[in-house]
Amino acid sequence: MAGKALNVGVIGYGMSAKVFHIPLIQVTPQFKLHSIVQRTPKPNDDASKDHPDAKIYHSADEMFADSSIDVIAITTTPDTHFTFTKAALEASKHVIAEKPFVPTSGEAQQLVDISKKTGKLVCVYQNRRWDSDFNTVQKLLADGTLGRCVEFNTHFDRYKAVRPETWKGTLTMEQAGGVIYDLGTHLIDQVYVLFGMPSSVTAVFSNQRNDGEAEPDSVTILLQYPSGGPLVTAKAAVMSIETEQLRYWVRGTKGSFKKFHLDVQEDQLKAGMKPGDKGFGVEPESHTGSLVVLEGDKPKQSPYPSIEPKMYSTLYQEFAKAIESGDESKVPVKATEARDVLKIIEAARESAKSGKVVTL
Repeated sequence: MAGKALNVGVIGYGMSAKVFHIPLIQVTPQFKLHSIVQRTPKPNDDASKDHPDAKIYHSADEMFADSSIDVIAITTTPDTHFTFTKAALEASKHVIAEKPFVPTSGEAQQLVDISKKTGKLVCVYQNRRWDSDFNTVQKLLADGTLGRCVEFNTHFDRYKAVRPETWKGTLTMEQAGGVIYDLGTHLIDQVYVLFGMPSSVTAVFSNQRNDGEAEPDSVTILLQYPSGGPLVTAKAAVMSIETEQLRYWVRGTKGSFKKFHLDVQEDQLKAGMKPGDKGFGVEPESHTGSLVVLEGDKPKQSPYPSIEPKMYSTLYQEFAKAIESGDESKVPVKATEARDVLKIIEAARESAKSGKVVTL
């Protein structure tokens, strides 16, 4: 299969497709943007005008029936992901699905089974595994700079006084909507990459907006690991009025690392930049984190810039290589990993509802 351009079809033409998936497909040498499903084009929102070389379909079923398509990227709302991923796999297509993968871990397992049966690969778009600050934290933990990690605090706090009108604010948790499936998926996935499955989960869900809606808009989740492992706190809040939002605070037996601000790649993609452009993924000096280590018996603080970004395009490039080799182990974000993250989310929901610690 090496050397053959793989035709990629994209289901959906919202922000996810326009900002993330299509630009990344376009910079992946092994992939070719073949077609787009847009059900209702508008004069100022028309995929056929934006991408005149792509075939335009008005239903997903038309795309599934196209035998020339090798890969389908699913960028629609999460309540559609299970149905579309299942249909794509059964139509002999490889799949890259936006996060959150599907509403439940049970559905995720069904798709894992279908993937094995059809021999087609599934990758989940957990792009924040390639945030430069997260990769910096990975390095500090892997090379022993911080020693054994004892506490890991990860935040996705913002000031958003009005609930969004997109799926993030309109779908229920049963449909994989809301903060725990939107931002919580990113936070928990990164923790899972670093430390694996926790032994227990404790969660508090709240409505900081106090807007009368039943669905929570903010979460605090404690993940406990076996003896010697870290205590993880994952938080996402909407009433955080700060000039600098905390992103990471990692404490170990040899030092600590603190970082404010989000990775810049999303904003750069929204502004029209692409991976490979000069400065893409590079944080400004004002976003530099701080490292504190012991010198003798005294703590010493110094700036610690994020490492050179690997970029979100790495996810697409690695998935292309996995398809070319037919090796499921090379898929950069496996469906089984997304299933495990969903199990943690489900435990958090159970804990928030019961007020009890949930053991995994």
